[in-house]
Amino acid sequence: MPKLKTKKGAAKRFRKTKSGHLKRQKAFGSHLLTKKSSKRKRSSKQSCLTNKTDEKNIKQLLPSI
Repeated sequence: MPKLKTKKGAAKRFRKTKSGHLKRQKAFGSHLLTKKSSKRKRSSKQSCLTNKTDEKNIKQLLPSI
């Protein structure tokens, strides 16, 4: 059986936490920032955990995790 390759796009976007969950960055924080409130921009800098329903699909993209 061949080696399982990691999808590099997913590897750059997700990190595994110590408890086994997947951490990601929030979206919509890179451009068109003048119309967004300071609170919204501040909260988009913080990382958050992925939804449980998505974790199974993401872990298939990252076999080494």
